[in-house]
Amino acid sequence: MPVNLSIKAPPDDVVQRLRERAERHHRSLQGELMAIIEAAAQADRSPKQADVLAQMRQLGLQTPSESAAIVRADRNAHYSRRCFRDRCAPTHYLSRNSLGT
Repeated sequence: MPVNLSIKAPPDDVVQRLRERAERHHRSLQGELMAIIEAAAQADRSPKQADVLAQMRQLGLQTPSESAAIVRADRNAHYSRRCFRDRCAPTHYLSRNSLGT
């Protein structure tokens, strides 16, 4: 059963930004508001177990250790890029003994 929604007295600047957004997406203001509401309602849904499993299989992951290795490699790459840019020493990779403690 259809329901009518209304927003009372929205600020003019918000309405203007929504109109501009609707124009960029080639939609009416009503169509843009519907798209925003649908996206917000969709975002609240948690993924189903079958969907997560399908994504894991699509990535070719078989075990949790494989996914941990991917995360670890991504973190190491991020750290390497940051340290190269900032010219920092990788002190967090040093063991306590190598620091003289």
